[in-house]
Amino acid sequence: MMDLLPVLVPLPVLLPLLGAGLALVLSKHSRAQNIVSILILSAGMIISLIMLFGVDAHGPQVVAIGGWEPPAGIVLVADRLSSLMLVVSSLVTLCVLIYALSQDANDDSNETPISVFNPSYLVLCAGVANAFLAGDLFNLYVGFEMFLVASYVLLTLGATAERIRAGVTYVVVSLVSSIIFLAAIGVIYSATGTVNMAQLAERLSELPPDVQMILHVLLLLGFGIKAAIFPLSFWLPDSYPTAPAPVTAVFAGLLTKVGIYAIIRTETLLFSESSLRVPLLIAAALTMVVGILGAIAQSEIKRIVSFTLVSHIGYMLFGVALGTTVGLSAAIYYTVHHIIVQTALFLAIGMVEMRGGSTSTRSLGGLMVLSPALSIIFFIPALNLSGIPPFSGFIGKVALFAAGFSDHDWLAVSLIVAGTVTSLLTLYVIGRTFNLAFWRDPADAEEPNEELVTEFAERKKAKLAGKPWKSQIGVPGSMFAATTVVVIASIVLTVFAAPLWGMANRAAENLQTPVGYVSDVLGGDGL
Repeated sequence: MMDLLPVLVPLPVLLPLLGAGLALVLSKHSRAQNIVSILILSAGMIISLIMLFGVDAHGPQVVAIGGWEPPAGIVLVADRLSSLMLVVSSLVTLCVLIYALSQDANDDSNETPISVFNPSYLVLCAGVANAFLAGDLFNLYVGFEMFLVASYVLLTLGATAERIRAGVTYVVVSLVSSIIFLAAIGVIYSATGTVNMAQLAERLSELPPDVQMILHVLLLLGFGIKAAIFPLSFWLPDSYPTAPAPVTAVFAGLLTKVGIYAIIRTETLLFSESSLRVPLLIAAALTMVVGILGAIAQSEIKRIVSFTLVSHIGYMLFGVALGTTVGLSAAIYYTVHHIIVQTALFLAIGMVEMRGGSTSTRSLGGLMVLSPALSIIFFIPALNLSGIPPFSGFIGKVALFAAGFSDHDWLAVSLIVAGTVTSLLTLYVIGRTFNLAFWRDPADAEEPNEELVTEFAERKKAKLAGKPWKSQIGVPGSMFAATTVVVIASIVLTVFAAPLWGMANRAAENLQTPVGYVSDVLGGDGL
């Protein structure tokens, strides 16, 4: 196992890139292209699982690309945090791919060629994996740009006016973020002579405090935009809901968490001695509250869940800002939880749109009667997001609040209050949405959908007449199966909360001792 691990480390990046090239070659053979894409991501998930257990047992694995040793060369570093994120991301991306390939009945099927989707999607997967494994800032930037370029294509699939408009906003904001990040890399290299993160952990602390502060803020600005932290989150609710359902699912579930991952590395490795705890805690509170208030004002389910996505980023930032082992453990656990639950919700919303013809609560209704299975698939992750016990959302929030109380600080306690209010308002929003879209008679909707009204009326007549009635899921079976797998994964986070918490805690302990990371990457005493 120990000899195998270094060979596996580059594969989560390399395989999707090779798969993207092969998918382009097979662009005229959609079935073969689909098989290649599924096999590539399946192999990536297996490799990520092997890496996670191997790294947990044998310690971090460092691979020098091209044989150029660090700090001069590019290194990929697989530790507990990066391996855990790879496992979760590989599961999510595989299920979303299967969902997307099954979505041949939706209104985008004729204008979203698989020949374009598959290669772009695989490049996005490679970029995410590269960001998680990057051992230097410039390679992290390359990872960001890989998945951002792919996301531009995926976001505008179908080329409708609404998607192009949202895509322009996304592109402009992403370019601003990238420019800030690239400028920060240039200034950091000028000040320290390196971009290797292990070496930066040693050299940044030697800079004057005001220089450290400037560099620290630049990185947080760049990553804060990508993570959609308030007030840098304005772009997300307008960009994500317009994309096709599988694209929105992987964007909302995964891409913002790459920004959170980068912030974790920044706070624990690069600037472990230069704390911006107070501003980060304030940003976390504002992200929670402003995000959920935005959700309350919406009537489109996609926009509602997009605003809740913003608000729950605040919980992760809360744990990171605390800077304690317990706080980081809770942040890591909550990040894993949120990736899976948010993905499941958006996949379920895509099926709601296909079944009901809309995602507006002003026109939906009766889905609990017409499609009970679909209603349950939406209801489980919705409750989980709200933090209802015993789901993983409740466990993660309790862990975050416990970390806040142990901090013995009024600001941390204020965050606990903000988090509690946000959780209650999330429950209110989810309850209102479920009541309008699933429980009520569709005839009572403000803008009733005639097909739903007719079907619901026929169901009532059949019930009164004592005739059998077979409810219809109304979506392809593979779409429903892929979403069900993600929902089951969210339940697994609850059932196996203790092992996951143990892994998160061990990852947090590693993060709290950056000298170990430096030694693993640079060897010995560093350079």
